[in-house]
Amino acid sequence: MAGSDTAPFLSQADDPDDGPVPGNPGLPGSMGNPKSEEPEVPDQEGLQRITGLSPGHSALIVAVLCYINLLNYMDRFTVAVFISSYMVLAPVFGYLGDRYNRKYLMCGGIAFWSLVTLGSSFIPGEHFWLLLLTRGLVGVGEASYSTIAPTLIADLFVADQRSRMLSIFYFAIPVGSGLGYIAGSKVKDMAGDWHWALRVTPGLGVVAVLLLFLVVREPPRGAVERHSDSPPLNPTSWWADLRALARNPSFVLSSLGFTAVAFVTGSLALWAPAFLLRSRVVLGETPPCLPGDSCSSSDSLIFGLITCLTGVLGVGLGVEISRRLRHSNPRADPLVCAAGLLGSAPFLFLSLACARGSIVATYIFIFIGETLLSMNWAIVADILLYVVIPTRRSTAEAFQIVLSHLLGDAGSPYLIGLISDRLRRNWPPSFLSEFRALQFSLMLCAFVGALGGAAFLGTAIFIEGDRRRAQLHVQGLLHEAGPTDDQIVVPQRGRSTRVPVASVLI
Repeated sequence: MAGSDTAPFLSQADDPDDGPVPGNPGLPGSMGNPKSEEPEVPDQEGLQRITGLSPGHSALIVAVLCYINLLNYMDRFTVAVFISSYMVLAPVFGYLGDRYNRKYLMCGGIAFWSLVTLGSSFIPGEHFWLLLLTRGLVGVGEASYSTIAPTLIADLFVADQRSRMLSIFYFAIPVGSGLGYIAGSKVKDMAGDWHWALRVTPGLGVVAVLLLFLVVREPPRGAVERHSDSPPLNPTSWWADLRALARNPSFVLSSLGFTAVAFVTGSLALWAPAFLLRSRVVLGETPPCLPGDSCSSSDSLIFGLITCLTGVLGVGLGVEISRRLRHSNPRADPLVCAAGLLGSAPFLFLSLACARGSIVATYIFIFIGETLLSMNWAIVADILLYVVIPTRRSTAEAFQIVLSHLLGDAGSPYLIGLISDRLRRNWPPSFLSEFRALQFSLMLCAFVGALGGAAFLGTAIFIEGDRRRAQLHVQGLLHEAGPTDDQIVVPQRGRSTRVPVASVLI
């Protein structure tokens, strides 16, 4: 009913006040408060009974997934021309990952990725268009893996255990990215041919496929989160999934916050080494790199090492702070993400502002800024996994990936370069003009980071209600009525009644 503060609910009690609704403290007749009615977290023995996997086997599965994530990001930052196909294919694999065997989907995608990467290393330079095509096809492997792997971890662990395992999994992003920088530059220098930079990861990819096939087992979706007497969840239509995700403010706002992170990291990944080199030229520490010269710089290697270090430090720091605060503040996750982004913005700005005076100060501020920026990697994944029901998680992962790339790192390097070129047109040609133009354009990253922090603050407003709703759905205490109406059904017994939405979600 338009303009009403209530929504239609079906309560299966003869009278809405004749008894408690288990696990739903806001409903009439329920008892307790949300904190006292949190679902019981299974212990190690309980998890083993539900998943059919020992704790050691589950940890080994996470190690395999982490290894593959490392390879993905190594290959991504060796020669990165894959984002278009990645964005197109992510929703496809998201749909498949919610409905079919995730292990075999990943095996097929990574095998294809390995073959295409190896094939691209034999393409001669005069067929550059073919190299771009094959590098674009790398998105098949990326999409098959990135949308599915976190949902496997979610079905193996719960609560703090899940957070810890996600932090291990996401360590691979900064480490793999940094190793990609190093592999791309050093392997080329050692072999004397850039093609060899593309031959490092395919062999390791074959090992990854074998490990997936031999080690990984498919856990039941959502079983570790629902009560033993709750029926398993069945997938809904793709459009129903999209509609539910669009109506989930915690998912939407946290995805926008993560998009800001992707924007900043994508811009820095491409432009930071060039900016650092121009800074050295302006400071007189290195000669300018003129067209036709064979130039080499240590900045790519140093920035790669900083990316590795700050990523590991930031991911671990973010998860540990959030884990400790979560027990006293249920909004800790989005608040830690917001603090990381809002805190990184001034340090990134200072790294740019100080570049003309001291390259050492620039590196220090980059280190601090990237550490704070990396704090949210695992936390954002954890937020998605507990505000979205298990049968929609791969789809949610896919659309978070599409959004973060489409509005984030797919376009941010181009936008930074475009702004730099426009600024440089208004100044007389000089090395100082090149430095200043890139300096001012990169300052956009600090502004976007602050916007991302605001999005996470918005997430904190809705996180408790969205998490509770997902928990009730998984436990069989809350059901969507269907695409023809917006009713939510509470399966007890008896007749329907109208209950204020706030009493259920808060």
